Amino acid sequence: MTETMTIREMCDAFQVTPRTLRFYEAKELIAPLRQGSRRLYNKTDRARLQLILRGKRFGFSLEDIRQLLDMYDHNGSNQAQLSRTYQLALDRIAQMKAQAAELELAIADLETEMRGVAETLATFRKAAE
Repeated sequence: MTETMTIREMCDAFQVTPRTLRFYEAKELIAPLRQGSRRLYNKTDRARLQLILRGKRFGFSLEDIRQLLDMYDHNGSNQAQLSRTYQLALDRIAQMKAQAAELELAIADLETEMRGVAETLATFRKAAE
């Protein structure tokens, strides 16, 4: 992989749109180098984008992701960043489990309703015969 990548190369490598990259740049999550109107993404930008996409996949907010990225210490242990990431992940897991439980109830209720509708439809079909 080259030292820098163009916006097109980044889009191809990370399966995102140019609009997505510009959005993350506007939100100050990534900061590509500028050569005239060209954006050039370095190793740090690539690493940050990978973390942004992972965070979004897990349901973290962009603000949470920004705070985590900003906590990175180039010369340190990153203990604070890891601790905050761990706490956010625990919170997100709890939210996801609650959502899963709600979905299970909704699915069970809908299946019950559908069985009732199926029985009613069967009654209508028998009456029509």
